[in-house]
Amino acid sequence: MIVEQIWTGNAYRNFNYLIACPETGEAMAVDPLDHEKCLTRAKEKGWEITQVLNTHEHLDHTGGNAALIAATGASLLAHVNARDSIPGIDRGLQAGDVIRVGKSVELEALDTPGHTMCHICVLSHTDTPALFCGDTLFNAGAGNCHHGGHPDQLYSTFVGQLAQLPDSTLIYPGHDYLANNLAFTLDREPDNKEAGTLLERVKNQDPDSAMVSDLALEKRINTFMRLRSPAVIARLREAFPDLPDQPDPRTVFLKLRELRNSW
Repeated sequence: MIVEQIWTGNAYRNFNYLIACPETGEAMAVDPLDHEKCLTRAKEKGWEITQVLNTHEHLDHTGGNAALIAATGASLLAHVNARDSIPGIDRGLQAGDVIRVGKSVELEALDTPGHTMCHICVLSHTDTPALFCGDTLFNAGAGNCHHGGHPDQLYSTFVGQLAQLPDSTLIYPGHDYLANNLAFTLDREPDNKEAGTLLERVKNQDPDSAMVSDLALEKRINTFMRLRSPAVIARLREAFPDLPDQPDPRTVFLKLRELRNSW
């Protein structure tokens, strides 16, 4: 499996992806908002885009569908319940569905509600797994729930699915929010030295060659995966004095998401 992360350079800081089979040159475009960059990159690599996958229905992820499909004849894949919000879906995906690209690439659809209720992530079946997670999990952060989602569902997705994946899983999010998310981590957990060191290293990184994290790192620097940290809980109590002495992880997650909404 070959992964090309494509930096759009737009105001929303989107990443688009091409996932290619090295044997056949077939490729799948993930959330190809910048269809021109996706088509150009595929041409440079000698790949044929045969499928388009949308992680969810927001326009900054689906806006390039029509032009890319018109140029390639690719089929469109998205959540099975997104047919009313994403025009032209050829294959509706449910949890556990397998997506094949060419001869050698196999990915599994995960039903991951929270950012929206029709959100999917896709996990590669490779020796080192890769998670294409749209706006659910960001580097050092979590998606918002403002436009059709719910924080309770996002918590369940994080704890019940994402945190259970192998620590070696590579994380490919829908946006580059790393520096700002690390700043939030340090606001919530000022003694997180690894987050501070990483922020210094990446705050001026070139998004065209962005750092790719893994789940083990996320568990160390992503506040939304540090729900039992005494430092996170102590700092949270400053904002929410009525927080229980030993708050459950769900409460911590929801309060963190509430703070992040206006931070």
